[in-house]
Amino acid sequence: MAKHISNMNQLQAALMPTITKMVNELAERVYETLDYFLQDYYAGYDPLSYQRTKDFLYSVVKVDAHLYKGGVKASVYIDYDALDSYKCVTGYQVVKWANEGLHGGMEVGHKPHVWQDTMDNTVNNGELLKLAVDYLKSKGFSVRN
Repeated sequence: MAKHISNMNQLQAALMPTITKMVNELAERVYETLDYFLQDYYAGYDPLSYQRTKDFLYSVVKVDAHLYKGGVKASVYIDYDALDSYKCVTGYQVVKWANEGLHGGMEVGHKPHVWQDTMDNTVNNGELLKLAVDYLKSKGFSVRN
């Protein structure tokens, strides 16, 4: 059934459920991609000089979409503050090394760049934009690329 919209507030209210669901789907795609590269990071190297805690493996956080400053926001991030079991190194440093292709600060043959690879495979290659357009089209919106 068609809705009668006579002002911007009504338009925003009508669009919010669709936009919120879309943002959640996009955040899920980023989360899955980041998890994939973290799994690859762990599977690609078996350290001999240190014991893994696997805290980093489970440090990815996804915050569901919610209203934010007149729009909708979701977050996907590595919670490096929760990486507090490492000795003589901060969680931030562990995450930084992983994005530089280092394992425990050491160069090894397996060199994924966890965060950058995630960005390259979701945002930088246009995949999220394509997913957003496809989602809106599937909901009946006319979208031109």
